[in-house]
Amino acid sequence: MFRKVLVANRGEIALRVIRACREMGIATVAVHSDVDRESLHVKMADESVCIGPAESRESYLSVQRILAAAEVTNADAIHPGYGFLAENAEFARVCEKCGVAFIGPTAANIDSMGDKLSAREAMKQAGLPMMPGIEVDVDDAAKAASVAQEIGLPVIVKATAGGGGKGIKVVRSMEQLWNTLKAAKSEAQAAFGNSRVYIERYLEEARHIEFQVAADGNGNVVHFGERDCSIQRRYQKVLEESPSPAVPADVRRDMGKIVTDAIRSIGYRNLGTVEFLMDPQKRFYFLEMNTRIQVEHPITEEVVGIDLVKLQLRLAAGDPLPVRQEDIRMQGHAMEMRINAEDPEKFYPSAGQITAYHVPGGRGIRVDSGAYDGYAISPYYDSMIAKLIVHGVDRPEAIAKGEVALREFLIEGIHSNIPLHQRILSNPEFRSGTTSVTFLSKLLNLKY
Repeated sequence: MFRKVLVANRGEIALRVIRACREMGIATVAVHSDVDRESLHVKMADESVCIGPAESRESYLSVQRILAAAEVTNADAIHPGYGFLAENAEFARVCEKCGVAFIGPTAANIDSMGDKLSAREAMKQAGLPMMPGIEVDVDDAAKAASVAQEIGLPVIVKATAGGGGKGIKVVRSMEQLWNTLKAAKSEAQAAFGNSRVYIERYLEEARHIEFQVAADGNGNVVHFGERDCSIQRRYQKVLEESPSPAVPADVRRDMGKIVTDAIRSIGYRNLGTVEFLMDPQKRFYFLEMNTRIQVEHPITEEVVGIDLVKLQLRLAAGDPLPVRQEDIRMQGHAMEMRINAEDPEKFYPSAGQITAYHVPGGRGIRVDSGAYDGYAISPYYDSMIAKLIVHGVDRPEAIAKGEVALREFLIEGIHSNIPLHQRILSNPEFRSGTTSVTFLSKLLNLKY
């Protein structure tokens, strides 16, 4: 096992990794920008290193500065968390060249899944069902029109690189297609430095379903069931739950086998998430694979009783997968609500100092957060303050726990989206479990 792990991230995920390492007797190093020196992950780590100014490209995205921090502290492994360098194949490759273990999949795994078109092809060869789609050249409007006509409107234009809802546009008429395609390419270039896009069929009332998988690189693969991530605003997840109220046990079993067979066939190692769109007829279509720990991993931990961060560490250290598929049982129902620093109606970011902070407690209530009373929410990074996770014996109890916890959650000095979550949990359509990815946009009267 590793002796010392450098956590190449910030906020709640950095704190989450540090806690897991401490429980395993592993020393930790926190890296931070100059505006993050009072962050909890810095205070909780055994050592800390300032790696630059607030701008991410000069700190958390700087491979050179992070590796220099690992060298001066004699760290023998790096955990990238999520975001920043977590899915950067070159970073994983350089870590290995420098003799520092990368706690995640191999660089080759990240390469193959990092580009959505190459991931599509790899997963198609591995047997996963695909949505009809094709890459489109921005200089060829006729080809774009031909593809859209062949697939059938509406279609969706997607960037092949990156995520977070950037470079994604829905097209409902042929007149919109060309300008929408160019706009998506421009947005993708600005966000990811890569303007490639592709067109695929758009499902109007789909659900966003993802399977959490783990593999040891020696042919042993398991899945931990599915998470339903259909509550989204502009392709950004807001609330997730596990298991999905729309996935029957037989569909979970069949899709789980298809997914684990596919992961085994590509020689994957460590944790990953395979994402799908599911239509009302329970037909699944591959969306993408995330080669990292997900923001929403706690709900899987709650329903299967396995610490996924500790599992990442063991798999990266070369340990065999410690569980078999038949050992995994999903118990109860869990939900995660992302508590963001933003106006709950207009969704403008709300940076500033937290003047009062009290988190809810009680059986089945968990809060993962790097915030505290007096903590300053920076305008430089993601606006998430905390993750509120609730676990009940069934979905109605999880909803009830969520409502109680949201009433207890106190954040003053800045705005938060707690009122939005209260509105979601009280909504009859959400409570019935029949929502799709368009639910929140319709609730808020937004374009999806």
